[in-house]
Amino acid sequence: MSKVKDGDTVKVHYTGTLTEEETVFDSSQDREPLEFTLGEGKLIPGFEKAVVGMEEGDETTVEIESGDAYGQRREDLELEVAKSDLPDNIEPEVGMQLQMQQQEDGQAIPVQITAVEDELVKLDANHPLAGKDLTFDIELIEIVD
Repeated sequence: MSKVKDGDTVKVHYTGTLTEEETVFDSSQDREPLEFTLGEGKLIPGFEKAVVGMEEGDETTVEIESGDAYGQRREDLELEVAKSDLPDNIEPEVGMQLQMQQQEDGQAIPVQITAVEDELVKLDANHPLAGKDLTFDIELIEIVD
């Protein structure tokens, strides 16, 4: 039986939990397995590292520190904007998800409203899981190629 190596395309089932709170934030158990190619960088580094060396049918549990997951929270990704700069059709509320256009390349950046004040709205462009250690239960379903 072959072992997963860089460049392989695999299918896995997984359940991701916040290490400290032990609350599930994502799982593939009720849907199709996740298919990805190792080395393309589409998943967090710690997840890819955990799959390398597995064989079909193997299961593992791995704790991934924030640096190998979504990184540390960055204060420079927290900003304040004037309410008047928001589109007219938006009534800002804490927790609301918005998208900002990046000036250089026009790419959309997801942000979350963290505070609403009289004239200002505070936004956070950090990934919601930034700064968090994660635990994944991973089952290798198939090595596709």
